[in-house]
Amino acid sequence: MYLDKAKKEEIFGKFGQSATDTGSAESQIALFSYRISHLTEHLKKNRKDHNTARSLTMLVGKRRKLLKYLYNNDINRYRAIIKALGLRK
Repeated sequence: MYLDKAKKEEIFGKFGQSATDTGSAESQIALFSYRISHLTEHLKKNRKDHNTARSLTMLVGKRRKLLKYLYNNDINRYRAIIKALGLRK
């Protein structure tokens, strides 16, 4: 499996408050970004995998909603996560 417990704890530790902080918007956005990049690579090899393409679209939508939430509530946290992950916005 591409995303094991250790990798999740690493992502949450880097972008959240602690390794067990799974609820903050920053940690969820970072996790979604990791999953999006993995699915993008998968779709480059398997372009006819429509189920994965749909899952990728749904993940991008979830990440967009969380980014919009951060933008509306705390612009500094939004700018920090955009810069840390290297997202275009």
